[in-house]
Amino acid sequence: MGEPVILEAVRTPFARRDGALRETRPDELLAGALSGLVERVGLDPGLVEDVICGCVTQTGEQGANVGRLAVMLAGFPVEVPAVTLNRMCGSSQQAVHFAAQAIAAGDMAYAIGCGVESMTRVPMFSDIHGGFERLNPRLLRERELIHQGESAERIAERWKITREDADSLSAESHRRASARKEHPEILPTRGLDAEGGEIELASDEGVRHRVDPEKMAQLRPVFREDGIVTAGNSSQISDGASAVLVADREAAEADGLRPKARFLARVAVGDDPTMQLTGVIPATRLALKKAGISIADLDWIEVNEAFATVVLAWAAELEPDMEKVNPWGGAIAHGHPLGATGGGLMAKMLHGLEATDGQLGLQVMCIGHGMATATVIERL
Repeated sequence: MGEPVILEAVRTPFARRDGALRETRPDELLAGALSGLVERVGLDPGLVEDVICGCVTQTGEQGANVGRLAVMLAGFPVEVPAVTLNRMCGSSQQAVHFAAQAIAAGDMAYAIGCGVESMTRVPMFSDIHGGFERLNPRLLRERELIHQGESAERIAERWKITREDADSLSAESHRRASARKEHPEILPTRGLDAEGGEIELASDEGVRHRVDPEKMAQLRPVFREDGIVTAGNSSQISDGASAVLVADREAAEADGLRPKARFLARVAVGDDPTMQLTGVIPATRLALKKAGISIADLDWIEVNEAFATVVLAWAAELEPDMEKVNPWGGAIAHGHPLGATGGGLMAKMLHGLEATDGQLGLQVMCIGHGMATATVIERL
């Protein structure tokens, strides 16, 4: 049986909707992440035995197995296959899990888990022609499937989270993202400025370097008139891609490559589909149990900031050191290009552990319809 390790993890900058990456096709965006990944490691792309791609809205330019299209655009040999999957917001985190599992099974020596989403060019829900209402009426009735924003409001009610709490976490997310001096996981990517001139984007476009608390407090709730969820305390709609190179440790070391981290736990859970976003709580507990550690042992924690209320409810239950939670900011600041975020958070965590000489990291993400993914890694 193989021991899966992470050799490298990268991402493009995350751009705002209709921002710098508005004219970049998602297959081209992912191709850049794939080629940049193997180039950074110095790996012959012909050694990659599978590319597993996460993408949520698989239609239009993200249809037709966008992972395989990107592999060809990246100039990989035609013998390198690819598959595209959808575990919603956890898609590329799941892609990394599948890559690691294939290596652990002894099926291959090198695999890439990756993801992409251009929410500008392929709008969310465009794969459900007619929108959310096209879901099976039995599910809407019997399972009370609701919009994630309403789930976020119900979380606020259950955990007694105030608007001030949510806005404060959001402002801190921007502050931490703005305070970063370097972005080692980001591959500079060509894009366009507002006038259409070509630029090189080397950091996340959505980060606000100064947050005005008064203006944030004036934003109107989106899902309830008396609610607390606003555009300011929710993740940004974004464009981006990410890629993680996973290898069998023995094979990589024999090829002269240095593993950066190994997996201690890989978890996917189901949870209440109405509350929908609370799966991060049982997923974290299960991942920590599988890894044989406590939350106090962790040096770096990535909790996807789909909504501020999700992170705050998770924190109320797990009681972590919040200085270790999203130390470089989260999706409220840098954005959430659905299928790419999982790999992006993994890249951020891996390089964050290296930058701080940390050892143990946890990544956990809430997912639509009541699921969550979690990963624990140990830096080597």
